[in-house]
Amino acid sequence: MGDYSKLIKRFGAFLTVKISNLFGTLDSRSVGAIAGLAFAIVFTWRVWRSPSGPQRRIHKRQGATSSSSGVSNHSSANVATSGVISSSEDSNAQNVIDEFFQPVKPTLGQIVRQRLSEGRKVTCRLLGVILEETSPEELQKKATVRSSVLEVLLEVTKFCDLYLMERVLDDESEKKVLLALENAGLFTSGGLVKDKVLFCSTENGRTSFVRQLEPDWHIDTNPEISFQLARFIKYQLHVSPTKPERTAINVFNSTTLEQFFGSV
Repeated sequence: MGDYSKLIKRFGAFLTVKISNLFGTLDSRSVGAIAGLAFAIVFTWRVWRSPSGPQRRIHKRQGATSSSSGVSNHSSANVATSGVISSSEDSNAQNVIDEFFQPVKPTLGQIVRQRLSEGRKVTCRLLGVILEETSPEELQKKATVRSSVLEVLLEVTKFCDLYLMERVLDDESEKKVLLALENAGLFTSGGLVKDKVLFCSTENGRTSFVRQLEPDWHIDTNPEISFQLARFIKYQLHVSPTKPERTAINVFNSTTLEQFFGSV
């Protein structure tokens, strides 16, 4: 039982550390109470549920007289059986520990918050990131939201103040973009509003938007803009199949927005 007690104490200490990490705002007394309660519930249920629990009994040998050899054999059987039970109990307890702390896959929302380093304001260009089209000329014909980016984009809008922006050649292009975003559900399911979709006529206009808004993150496909903004913006994501020749230390690279968040 000594080893068993050590295992229990070790598990309790481990559980306390785990819960402390999850609930850093709680004081140590509250964390200890939660750890004890969680351990008591899970451990008791699993151990008593096990068919190899400490309920085995060794039948006494019946006889009118007990020889010295009989006593010796009986004693040896007890010791051997006790060792088997103790080993089984330790194994059951270890299985409880291993199963209880199986790694849990984080949700997409958790990944988004982690990757954005808790940034709360994000600016992002549309062409090549949100839209399938890659040039203003294509927007004169149609605008199509990339279906693979929707889930990530909706998570970003739940957590961040998101501004979308793009250079367009005419008013009709603006209307096509807004209609495509609306049909994709970004104005209803997400936290995006039409007033936060900005349009300009030059690449420098997009740079000016970003500097005025002072976001925590800017997402773009133009390496020159990313390089120019590196001095003013805390973090940037450059979306492109190829890595730019020159880049700043605070500029990350990814082939797509969804790949950056690991959702593909």
